[in-house]
Amino acid sequence: MELDIYQVDAFAEEVFSGNPAAVIPLFEWLSDGLMQRIAQECGQSETAFFVRRGEYFELRWFTPDYEIDLCGHATLASAHVLYEFLDYTDPVVVFETKSGRLFVDRENGLYSMDFPAWSVRPIQVTERVAQALGARPDELFMGERDMMAVFGSEEQVRALKPDFRLVSKLDGLCMICTAPGLDHDFVSRTFVAITGLPEDPVTGSAHCTLVPFWAERLGKSALRARQVSARGGVLICENLGSRVKIAGHAVTFMKGTITL
Repeated sequence: MELDIYQVDAFAEEVFSGNPAAVIPLFEWLSDGLMQRIAQECGQSETAFFVRRGEYFELRWFTPDYEIDLCGHATLASAHVLYEFLDYTDPVVVFETKSGRLFVDRENGLYSMDFPAWSVRPIQVTERVAQALGARPDELFMGERDMMAVFGSEEQVRALKPDFRLVSKLDGLCMICTAPGLDHDFVSRTFVAITGLPEDPVTGSAHCTLVPFWAERLGKSALRARQVSARGGVLICENLGSRVKIAGHAVTFMKGTITL
């Protein structure tokens, strides 16, 4: 069996930046075990698989360790593959996923994703969190999936040197660290110790939490964000109430064939 594979840098305007994802189009689903082994072999934070079902596409995402319920950068990368390599011409791509229907459109090379908005509730800043992050945040929140630590400045977020062993013991899938930005409305970093890839370069799904939070705090619906990981990436966001728009560019790093 041979399968086409693409590696795409999402939320990037040039290669070696943004967040890389592997994308594998399928005619029919492979077994879960085989897709998991392919994701392990690819070694990216997420490998996306999709199957066309008439006017929409079923989409699933696998980390090297397990299947995940929502991934922004691999969704953007999947849309990029459809438009750039598979002759897709409709104005919107509809993906059916574990998080419901997701919509992606493209205009002037910018991919815009329609994702759910996630709320947060304040929780106490604990010594456990401070030790895990190597710094004490000003505020701490628990979201619908992730924990979020808020700092006073971009410099503090950039300077974080977390203990990933301790981060892996915190609640939530991801630990999002965020602050007001110097040249952007807000900045963030996302730590996901349980995936074996301690820091996610650019995390679209984290912005399901970040965008509603900063929209309310800053009193504006249109936001420009930057994830300040080593690779880095810019996200153009909009708060729509129960939904958020998360937009960015994508570039192809590699295309090839998997032989099974």
